[in-house]
Amino acid sequence: MSVKIWIDGVIHGPETAVVPVFDRGFLYGDSVYEVTRTAGGRPVDLGPHLDRLDRSAETIALPLPPRADIERAVAATLAAAGNPESYLRIVVTRGAGEIGLDIALADKTRTVVIVKPLELPAERLYREGAPIRIVEVQRVHRRAVDPAVKSGNYLNNILALAEARRSGAYEAIMCDAGGRIAEGSTSNLFVVRGGRLATPALEVGLLAGITRQTVLGLAAGAGLAVDEGELVPDDVRGADEAFLTSSVRGVMPVGTVDDRPLGRPVPGPVTARIMELYDRHLAEAARS
Repeated sequence: MSVKIWIDGVIHGPETAVVPVFDRGFLYGDSVYEVTRTAGGRPVDLGPHLDRLDRSAETIALPLPPRADIERAVAATLAAAGNPESYLRIVVTRGAGEIGLDIALADKTRTVVIVKPLELPAERLYREGAPIRIVEVQRVHRRAVDPAVKSGNYLNNILALAEARRSGAYEAIMCDAGGRIAEGSTSNLFVVRGGRLATPALEVGLLAGITRQTVLGLAAGAGLAVDEGELVPDDVRGADEAFLTSSVRGVMPVGTVDDRPLGRPVPGPVTARIMELYDRHLAEAARS
């Protein structure tokens, strides 16, 4: 079990893995990144993650290295770490250069791949459900820093999670400026009402989660109706069931919303079915 970090072609241990203090990823969060996990030692949904990395980079005019180079870096770092299962993070920064906001000051992009042993959330969260809180911190408007870009500029999410943790919640749920539910600080949110799944539409202003998209496909394949649209806080507080999705935690049931239990025992039948389907997805990824 080990931690290995690829930085521009060289694999380091954590004690020697450094980037320059003038790197724009450090100075300004001027970077894009992706996070996933392995199953059977293989990266889960690596293709969709790299597709989203491409979209994020294009949106902020950050040139990426060739995809084949990133894939080789991932494979080499996973092999060097040698963990049974790993957490995987791919980061591309705009590089270093003179201090200043102008992107023309950057020299060349820097690629970092971080691999460490996979640590999943506590089992009790899957058994009892996670407590979530709808926070006052609003999701950044799409015309500011588009939430569809998975960038290193994460202060909005950090402040939202800090607010939730002060009240004892596990995850923060943010709304947009119009009061519509957007997403969690590090997750997408689904609710079940009257036997139907619902989740905020991308147009609200949120990250198009890879696990979110996988769950939408799994639900459709199982004949479960899913509504992508607008939700307000009372839709979540009054839901029968709710769950969070993300690439590392997978599908996690929600236990309470703003300290109030939901309408059914945890996990509810629809949530349990989605959890089962996602476990099968991971098993298939391990065999591929």
